[in-house]
Amino acid sequence: MAFEPFMQLLRGIQGKRVHDGVGGIQNSHQMAYLRHLQKEINKDDAMNTPLDKLKVVVFDIETTGFSPEKGDCILSIGAIKMYGTKILEEEQFYTLINYDQEIPEDIVQLTGITNEAVREAPPISNVLMSFFEFVKDSTLVAHHATHERSFMQYVSSKYFKTQFKHRIVDTSFVYKLVDRDVHNVSLEQLCEQNDIPIIERHNALGDAKMTAQIWRIYVEKVLDLGCESLNDVYNHFARI
Repeated sequence: MAFEPFMQLLRGIQGKRVHDGVGGIQNSHQMAYLRHLQKEINKDDAMNTPLDKLKVVVFDIETTGFSPEKGDCILSIGAIKMYGTKILEEEQFYTLINYDQEIPEDIVQLTGITNEAVREAPPISNVLMSFFEFVKDSTLVAHHATHERSFMQYVSSKYFKTQFKHRIVDTSFVYKLVDRDVHNVSLEQLCEQNDIPIIERHNALGDAKMTAQIWRIYVEKVLDLGCESLNDVYNHFARI
C-alpha cells in the first residue's frame, strides 16, 4: 500500500482544525483517497501471517453510551502496538475527543472523563485520521469487540463516507480456544485469572494495555495448541 503519501495527506489535513462536517477533509479528492486506502487493506494477508509475526494494534474506546446510531459518541481512544506476542510499550496512542454536549454523570464517574476535558479536545475527524496513521495496516484487537466495531463502522461512514475495512479481532477467539467453558468473561475477570494488575480500568489506554497482556498470554497458549495463524484460530474456533 502507498502509505507514505497517505501519511503526508493526513499531516496536512490534521493542521486544519474544523469541528463539524468531515473535519479537515476539504475536498472530494481527499475523501476519495481515504476510501481508496480502505479498499486496499488486504485482510487476507493478516489471516495467514504467523501469529508470532503478526502486527497488532490493541485498542479500546470510551463512549457516552452503547448506540452510535442513537447519538452516542466516542469520548476517547487508547491503543498500543504489538509484534507477535511482544508488547511495544513505546508505541502508544491516546487522546480525548471533542464533545460539546453534557456527558452523562454515570459515564463521568465510570471513566473520569469530564465535560471540561473534552471541550478542548480535537474533533473526531482529526482523531480518526491520527488513529489510522498510527494503525496503518496492522490488525486491530479489542476485548469483546462488538462495541468498538459498531462505533468505528458508524463514524467511518459518517465522517469519511466509506466502510470501515480494518479487521477487528475479538479476544474471545483466543481465550475461548483455551478455556472452552468461559463465555463473555469481563476484562477484570481475565486479568484476575492471569495475575494481571488492574490499572486505570475504564481509561481507554489503560484498558488497551490490559487487553494487550491478555492477547499476549492467550496467543502464546493457542500457539501451543498448534494454531499458527488467525486462519488456524478461526478454523479451530468454528469447531468448538
